[in-house]
Amino acid sequence: MPATVSSHTTSSSPLGVHRVLEPAGESLPQAARVLDASPELWDDEVRIDVETLNLDAASYRQLHDKHGGDGDAIRAEVLEIVRTRGKMQNPVTGSGGMLIGTVAEVGPRSTLGLAAGDRVATLVSLSLTPLAITDGLERWDGSGERVPAAGHAVLFGRSIAAKLPEDLSPELALMVMDVCGAPALVARTVRSYAGRAAPVPNSPIPPGPHASAVPEEGNWRVGHGGEGPSVVVLGGAGKSGSLSLAAAADAGATRRVAVVRDEAEAALLEGTDLATHVVVADARSPLGLSEALAAVGGPAHLTVVCVDVTGCEQPAILATAEGGTVIFFSMATNFAAAALGAEGLAADVTMLVGNGYVPGHAAYALDLLRGNPSVRALFEGRLEH
Repeated sequence: MPATVSSHTTSSSPLGVHRVLEPAGESLPQAARVLDASPELWDDEVRIDVETLNLDAASYRQLHDKHGGDGDAIRAEVLEIVRTRGKMQNPVTGSGGMLIGTVAEVGPRSTLGLAAGDRVATLVSLSLTPLAITDGLERWDGSGERVPAAGHAVLFGRSIAAKLPEDLSPELALMVMDVCGAPALVARTVRSYAGRAAPVPNSPIPPGPHASAVPEEGNWRVGHGGEGPSVVVLGGAGKSGSLSLAAAADAGATRRVAVVRDEAEAALLEGTDLATHVVVADARSPLGLSEALAAVGGPAHLTVVCVDVTGCEQPAILATAEGGTVIFFSMATNFAAAALGAEGLAADVTMLVGNGYVPGHAAYALDLLRGNPSVRALFEGRLEH
């Protein structure tokens, strides 16, 4: 293929500002309405030939509900979003997803460590990735988050991508990498409550930026009677939820409560060591969830929200012990409701936004999958269905 590296005389931005068409100026790609998705590269960029898109759960649910499950209508809207915006960013949820593909070309000043021919998964959101679709998504029936596609995408100088592992199928690796930020941050947070600020041996997850502030032994955060921290995961049978439970166990959490929506999801966790307790409850019901948790030990040191519906903010806060932490990984979260809800409940909790990136997150999530048969069975079951 002929080289397509740009001959622009002005320099590119590693943040991708040079690709922003609307609004012109200082907007970053994620906040921009329209990006330039042309295939010609600036000298620090990488172009990827797209194989599969993976829409994030909140975005796909919104599109599915809007169109009543009509696959043709869902496909048409995704195509229109990409055509008009130069990226896949749901205008309602603001979220996108990620993709896998093959590196087609690398600019001479790229620092991403990629080479032409590498099969990769992008670890940055489609909501900020220049993207063009060339096949009309003809192989996708609109009935799921995984979207076979042809086209190209562009990574900036400060993007993130990971080479696909050879021992896992690309589809399985994509599912894991799509949510790999969740288990990494859960592991880091649990370790801080357990008083283990230093990295656990053989773990790629470093201590957090405030590791020096971890409470000393004897503080309530370390647990009582030698027990480790407690964790509640809303949506524990899902992708990010099951990995979060595995990460919590790996990091030393002793009481791990999986909250699921129905008996069918509860059955997925039966016979596994992911959760010490499985609770069927509506994660949107503050009192209902609190009553269900009271039967299995009450509020936890850490509550992790992994469900793709709104209305879980105040229930999650009530599920968390005073001085505890809530991590919101769902893009359906109303963060104003979370902040005002905590204030209204006089809840002394720390609330974290799961931003999807922790150093070493992809390697850690893949290792959890490889080393935990229960997690792997859940993910492979999702692929089969």
